[in-house]
Amino acid sequence: MKLVIDANIPAADACFGSFGVLHRLPGREIRAADIRDADALVVRSITQVNQALLAYSQVRFVGTCTIGTDHIDLAYLAERNIGFASAPGCNAEAVVDYVLSSLLTVSEREGWRLLERTVGIVGAGNVGSRLKGRLQALGVEVLVCDSPRAEQEGEGDFVALDTLIERCNVICLHTPLVKQGPHATYQLLNAQRINELAPGTVLLNAGRGDCIDGLALRSRLAGKGDLTAVLDVWEDEPGIDAGLRDLVALATPHIAGHSLDGKLRGSWMIQQALAEQLGQSSATPFSELCPPPALSTLTLQRALPVEEALRLCVRAVYDVRRDHDALQRQVLHEGLAKGFDRCRVQYPLRREFATLSVTLEKDAVALQRPLQAAGFQVHCV
Repeated sequence: MKLVIDANIPAADACFGSFGVLHRLPGREIRAADIRDADALVVRSITQVNQALLAYSQVRFVGTCTIGTDHIDLAYLAERNIGFASAPGCNAEAVVDYVLSSLLTVSEREGWRLLERTVGIVGAGNVGSRLKGRLQALGVEVLVCDSPRAEQEGEGDFVALDTLIERCNVICLHTPLVKQGPHATYQLLNAQRINELAPGTVLLNAGRGDCIDGLALRSRLAGKGDLTAVLDVWEDEPGIDAGLRDLVALATPHIAGHSLDGKLRGSWMIQQALAEQLGQSSATPFSELCPPPALSTLTLQRALPVEEALRLCVRAVYDVRRDHDALQRQVLHEGLAKGFDRCRVQYPLRREFATLSVTLEKDAVALQRPLQAAGFQVHCV
């Protein structure tokens, strides 16, 4: 059995080596000729899997080690009776870590408290629901917009998008890209809605770049300059808008979910799906794929202000400023598109908040609830 696999997928040998011969290629460079005699294709989000790629191949299984599927022509796979699996939720915890690191960084720069803000979450899937849970556990007021779920479940737990825009001073987008239909998310934040954002609003997008009208956002930032934008996803990746990148507070190259834990979880989930399609048992438990973290414990011997303690622990595991700075450096060296992809290919090791155990001594035990709410393991002595 021949498997063509994105070269950036971790633990490929451990997860897929038992199935057959692995051929690793950079995700953007996988072409029809490369998979003509392949039996399975395993990708991440940057490979467009469609008729043009698969028409003359013998591929019987496609797996994407990501939560999103807008890079996959699902209708074509169904027409060809090609098995398919994605990894929903594999990196959701990592994306929530990214959001908290970003909001704590922006609040520190601008001099406001996250715990006093009203956060609007657009999209209540794996990421949005986890973000809501962590923020509410911290005591943050949260409103959620998810029109498909509101239609199915009733509007009790959801608000309309325009209501969310009116009432929230932090807005986080975590929607899939849906281009057509009653719940389309393409340019969900169009020019009109961007213009309606109140001065001082923080807009964070870690969902899909095409859900925001980038030109309208750039115009608002360049003109009034009264918004704070944090963008991890962009229109036209990797050739992103240089003008917009220069105007946002934090610009990162689609890496919000790029924790080692999330990537390994994605590989493992696709391994399970492929084994099931082949009628085989999977012999690799997920626990065996995860190495111990470089920093496993941290001790606080006295109390700190809550958000100061959160920043300390968050940055011990993941500091979003590193990724912002890395993109700026790589773009200077290689240009936008190559620099963007270089940051993704050479992304440094990153773990999730849950891998850090925080020990609290003396009066620091008062920090137990907020640190647990943020996602850390906490022990009081």
